[in-house]
Order: sequence, then C-alpha cells, then structure tokens
Amino acid sequence: MMIRHRGPLTPAVAMLCVLAVAACSSSNVAFAPNGSLPLGNWGGDSAAMIVSDTAMHLHIACTYGDVSGRVPLTGDGGFDVQGSYLLRAFPIAVGPTMPARFVGRVTGTAANPTATITVTVTDTVAHTTVTRGPVVVTWGRAAKDMPCPVCRRPVVTKG
Repeated sequence: MMIRHRGPLTPAVAMLCVLAVAACSSSNVAFAPNGSLPLGNWGGDSAAMIVSDTAMHLHIACTYGDVSGRVPLTGDGGFDVQGSYLLRAFPIAVGPTMPARFVGRVTGTAANPTATITVTVTDTVAHTTVTRGPVVVTWGRAAKDMPCPVCRRPVVTKG
C-alpha cells in the first residue's frame, strides 16, 4: 500500500525524514566528542589497548608501548603519533624502551569502534626497524589469544 501526500512537507516531517535516514546509516568513523581516540579498554586477537585521558598503552603479543597524552584523530579517523615501545617485555621486561611510531585508523560506529594499528619501532639495540601489526582492536572487548599477560591499568578520566 502506498501513501500519497499532497502538499508541501512541514519542517517537522522533513526533519523526521532526515533523522530516519541518518539513524539507518552507519558511520565509518567512531566519533569522540573531543576528536581523540575514544577512552576505554580495547581488545583483539593477541592485542589489547588501554586509552585514558593521559596516555595510550598498547600490547601486541608479548610486547607493549605507550603514547603520552590523548591521541588525536583526523577527520577520517586516522592517527599518527610518536611514543615508546618495549620489544623485550615478557617474561621479564628488558629495556630500554625505544622510539616508536603508532599509525592507525578508527572505523565503525560511535557505539562499536574498531581500531587498526601498526607500530614501527626503531630498535636502538639491534640497530634495525621492527614492525608490529597491523592489529585490530575493538572498544569494550577483551583481548583474545594473548600469549602473555596484559597490563591492567584503570582508565583515568579528568573531571
């Protein structure tokens, strides 16, 4: 059955149509209110990430790294930040931490964001470059198949 409307659409009906279309479509970027990587615990296959107001901590298998401060997202959900990484973290952490570049992209919806991340580490001990990833982590999920323990840091929020 088709309903026909005669006459112009009222602003309220037009707005309802726009909202209905928007609700049925999914976004490709997980939006954070401040344009940063969404706070919380993220998990994936042999990977975990903890994002707080003060840092991002990323585990990939038996290695991990840190980025100080919030991780800003570009308009398309991308990020490219500098941090440090420990390649020899388990069973005993053997330093030093090394300079690292964390490159990734957040996709999905605000309620279910997923991040794909690759870390490039400048191994100052072996004088080489080491790449970890790409790994995929999803907000609110636990890490799976982790061969080593994941740090458990609380998510600290300001305010």
